[in-house]
Amino acid sequence: MNETVIRNFRQEDMAALGEFYQAVTASGPVIFWWVGEEENYENVFCAFEGNQMVAKGQVGVFNIIPTEGAAENKHKIFINLKVVPGREEDVELLNGVYERLLARAVAVKETLPEGHGTLLCVGNYSTETGYHRYFQEQQGYQYLHSLYSLQRDLTQPVVEMPLTEGLDWIHWGMETREEQNQYMKLESEVWPDAPIGAERLAEYRAHPLWTAIIAREAGTMVASVMVWQEDAGGVIEDVFVRESWRRRGIARFLLAEALKYLQGHGLETASLITETGNHSAQALYQSVGFHIESEETRYYIEL
Repeated sequence: MNETVIRNFRQEDMAALGEFYQAVTASGPVIFWWVGEEENYENVFCAFEGNQMVAKGQVGVFNIIPTEGAAENKHKIFINLKVVPGREEDVELLNGVYERLLARAVAVKETLPEGHGTLLCVGNYSTETGYHRYFQEQQGYQYLHSLYSLQRDLTQPVVEMPLTEGLDWIHWGMETREEQNQYMKLESEVWPDAPIGAERLAEYRAHPLWTAIIAREAGTMVASVMVWQEDAGGVIEDVFVRESWRRRGIARFLLAEALKYLQGHGLETASLITETGNHSAQALYQSVGFHIESEETRYYIEL
């Protein structure tokens, strides 16, 4: 048997990565992160046996709590770990990559604002049972929450929705840093435990067809939804309505506009994610034509 070598990903590994991806996804959907640009390779670790990539792991910051955020809110760093089919129970291989991921996550943690704890998290589809066992039984991870992935067929018509009287709506590009900061401040008001942060906002804005569709009252933003193209479909993300404006049909209106926007660019599907326990959100999304496609389970440890 070839010696297992674990190291950071390199540009010349792209062909091996493609073969690894095809093998890992051949039997069904898995949560698999792409490596990103070269500056991200320090966060990507691969295991090789000869010329074959047999495992890949990756670290990424999910959300950063600003210094002024409530002390009980915690930063979240996520990892993604995959091995070739048939090696899901190979604890030695998994441990070898995981140790690198853990060390990198600890280093990343030191760069985050002080005054908040940090969770190291992992998420896999409910069908990826081997990874669930590994993280729970071998690494002591605890249950965090579960998410549904929902999809909407854009070849079907979108019902017109009215907007509450006194409100207007626009597509907002957030071109300036001031506008981005304004958005992040309002978004963190709604999601104080998981604010989007500047890095993730920049990542979203870099996607093809990205736009934010917002509702306003007298010039004040009261609700928003983001939308963009990813691969052959559309993605809807960061749907929120500020508390004083809820239960007035604003989210449903913005979702309908987002679906029409994606239809207008020739896309055939739209997807979004919501927590399995958020029944009101599920009812909202189903009311505009979404249905559940898959379930992801997430686990965590204190870092």
